[in-house]
Amino acid sequence: MPQPNVPGRGIVASYSARFWLLVVLIGLGAGLGGAGLIELLRAIQHVAWSYHSGDFLDAVKRTSSARRVLVLLVGGVVAGAGTMLLGRRSPGEVSETLWLRGARVPFWASIARGIHSIVIVALGASLGREAAPQQVGAGVASALSEWARLPDWQRRLLVACGAGAGMAAVYNVPLGGALFALEVLLGTLTLPLVLPALATSLIATATAWIALPTAPTYTIPTYPVHGSQIVWAIIVGPIAGFAAIGWIHLIARAHAMRPRGWLRLAAPIVVFTALGALAIAYPQLLGNGKPVVQLALVAKLSVALLAVLLVLKPLVTAACLGSGAPGGLFTPTLAYGVLLGGLLGEGWAQIWPGAELGGYAIIGGAAVLAASMQGPLAAVVLLLELTHHADALMVPTLIAVVEATVLARVMGAPSIYSARLSAPDAPDVPLETVCEIPR
Repeated sequence: MPQPNVPGRGIVASYSARFWLLVVLIGLGAGLGGAGLIELLRAIQHVAWSYHSGDFLDAVKRTSSARRVLVLLVGGVVAGAGTMLLGRRSPGEVSETLWLRGARVPFWASIARGIHSIVIVALGASLGREAAPQQVGAGVASALSEWARLPDWQRRLLVACGAGAGMAAVYNVPLGGALFALEVLLGTLTLPLVLPALATSLIATATAWIALPTAPTYTIPTYPVHGSQIVWAIIVGPIAGFAAIGWIHLIARAHAMRPRGWLRLAAPIVVFTALGALAIAYPQLLGNGKPVVQLALVAKLSVALLAVLLVLKPLVTAACLGSGAPGGLFTPTLAYGVLLGGLLGEGWAQIWPGAELGGYAIIGGAAVLAASMQGPLAAVVLLLELTHHADALMVPTLIAVVEATVLARVMGAPSIYSARLSAPDAPDVPLETVCEIPR
């Protein structure tokens, strides 16, 4: 007797043996590609910032002011030159390719864009590192799907799965990567799509263990839930929603201001050099924001620094994006959220003390991330997998996530991914038009 929650032919959904072979190959390709890109990032960081071990932020702090400006100047040259060389061959963002270009990703151009992106992040650009492995995973999936002559809807599914698998591999988040592919990129959690997404992400994650650690990305203690955090989450949820809307509009404006012609070379040089100058006083601005998130999650940032970074980090990220440099927005968005949560939590603790301050940063980070991605489940699961110790805060986290996401939807805000599309009327819940699953 068929299950009522499984449409058509159920979990196999007419998938052939060739399809499942491609799922395995895409997982392997995304895992190897992701591991290779992170090794490249580390190698460049160690050379550029003159360190052999330890934390990226500590290495930057040990460098001279002149070196910070010089490295970012080099990063600007690399960003501009790479953009000029790729030119029209650039495959664009994965979301744009998936939603507007039939999920056809030029393989070698995708690899080149991924390498270009990871190099400039290693040199200090305030952009996310996840765009590179997503690009590579999507490129592998597209090439294999074309080779196997899969129908359009299966190709789109596998390209989304490849992008999610790339993200899963570099952050060690197999479930989060699968949910990112389904909820954020495809806008659905339909059961026939779940198994391919899970399979590609877990294969990619396990493959990346060859070179990457299995430890959580952020090391935090176990934070117990406190009554004050539940009340705070009710209050802060809408604030996080409005903050996410502002962030989305900032990203959309930056994307629209990307330079053309010879300015594609000049703009990154100017923006990156200015970022290097700012990094003399605030080295925390460099990179994707991972060190900032780590410090905020364990309440190691002063109130003054929280406030300054809350303003400057989104602005420099938007400036890097607006200069035409390729890069992701996942960790910068998370950083924005934890800075907001940490700052508001510091104030709330003066009114109602007792809760661990780092817990507020987790709740705020999840809420802003969920509303910005329009992916509440993906955001919560990603926070759980990135920290391994945030589950006790599930109730206040879900309260803030639901409120923030609903507010963003009611206000008509797109996601940070659909806000970057070239077409003005691009869909921000694209499943109905891109994945017609046989019933």
